[in-house]
Amino acid sequence: MPSQEAKLLSEFLLTPAPLRDFMTLRQFTDIFPRGHRTNPAVQDVYRELQRLREKDIELVRQAIADEIKKSKRLCREYARERRQLDDATVAGLDPVALQMEEEASSTDCRRKPHTLATVHASIEEACQSLESQVADIEDENARALTEVQEVVGALSDLRHGRFAQPASGEDLGEEVLATLRRLEAVCAKPGD
Repeated sequence: MPSQEAKLLSEFLLTPAPLRDFMTLRQFTDIFPRGHRTNPAVQDVYRELQRLREKDIELVRQAIADEIKKSKRLCREYARERRQLDDATVAGLDPVALQMEEEASSTDCRRKPHTLATVHASIEEACQSLESQVADIEDENARALTEVQEVVGALSDLRHGRFAQPASGEDLGEEVLATLRRLEAVCAKPGD
């Protein structure tokens, strides 16, 4: 019985491929002008196209067979590597201790495949994790929105000439002058 891969590739690439499957000699002859339709060379061209098409189909069949062989070889190599990985032991750690470590670790990458009974719990756990992440992102966005609204409010006050008393208690003019002096000192300093 052919593999699923061979069946899929053959059905997709080979089934509609022969020229006679999608164009008869009559349809091919109708492509030519009326004066040339009875010319025997039209039949010869059609047969030559059929022969070339069959040659191409045979090349595709061979490529499919080669791909199936390569796929089987890769599957065997993967299975062998997987067995080696499963059988590997950590130096200085006996297999029982290694198994206990794997059972205790929640990041075990060699879990058994899911069954119908276990997949539901895993999906629920993933959903809860995603919902928690979404809630955290929404909280972070709400904090950022609040900060932006505060800055916009402060800029609005500045635009309308309503200034808040500086936190240092100094006169606003004195604070602006001190800031400008610091800026001037920074700008006058040669680049480090």
